[in-house]
Amino acid sequence: MPSPFVVSIAIAAFLISGLVKGVIGMGLPTVGIGLLSLAMTPAEAAVLLVVPTVVTNVWQLAFGPGLWPLLKRLWPFLVATTVVAFLSSGLLATDPSGRDAAWLGAALIVYAVLGLCAVRMTVPRHAEPWLGPLAGAASGLVAGATGVFSIPGVIYLNGLGLDKDELIQALGITFTVAMLALAAGLWRHGMFHGAIVGDSTLALIPALLGMLLGQWIRQRISAAMFRTCFFVGLLLLGTHLAVRTLL
Repeated sequence: MPSPFVVSIAIAAFLISGLVKGVIGMGLPTVGIGLLSLAMTPAEAAVLLVVPTVVTNVWQLAFGPGLWPLLKRLWPFLVATTVVAFLSSGLLATDPSGRDAAWLGAALIVYAVLGLCAVRMTVPRHAEPWLGPLAGAASGLVAGATGVFSIPGVIYLNGLGLDKDELIQALGITFTVAMLALAAGLWRHGMFHGAIVGDSTLALIPALLGMLLGQWIRQRISAAMFRTCFFVGLLLLGTHLAVRTLL
């Protein structure tokens, strides 16, 4: 039976991460794993996030402008992400050193700095067949080691020149397949089982409440200001996780 502290952290983590996703269309697994890792290992956090991440991202990708054209364009990136996330999940599941939280902290720091600096890349259409698999493999490896699959996948997708609706749908597809691959890998290592599925399903309630609140807030605040606060918060959280683990 988890302690009241762990339960409180979990509820707060899913509310906050759902809120972030409701405002900017992404961030639930990134923020959720970061906050949950204050009270548990990143691997335990990742398995709790499976159901909320998959459900909210299926919801997100289902209402985009055209799923099939995106899949035809992104499949090399998605396949590489899926395969490498599954194969490298043992890095997260079987880390005996406890340094996985430090790696997670480092990933959050990098992601936050890139976001605050507004780093963007432009991907020429002719480069997608070879750059997509490389970006996907890198994203899958980061996911397998930390549970976070935003780096460098989000940067790559931002560089494709997609419009806003297409980008949100592409993010939904990417996060869905990456989380399913990571969940399959964690199941292979004995971490994803029936009891966890129940806990992860319950976590969907605060995540959806946070998401609905975030969508309400999105109509009333500057998205640019919120993104800045989001990345500053990730930077502080990542620094705390990295320093706490290494000291």
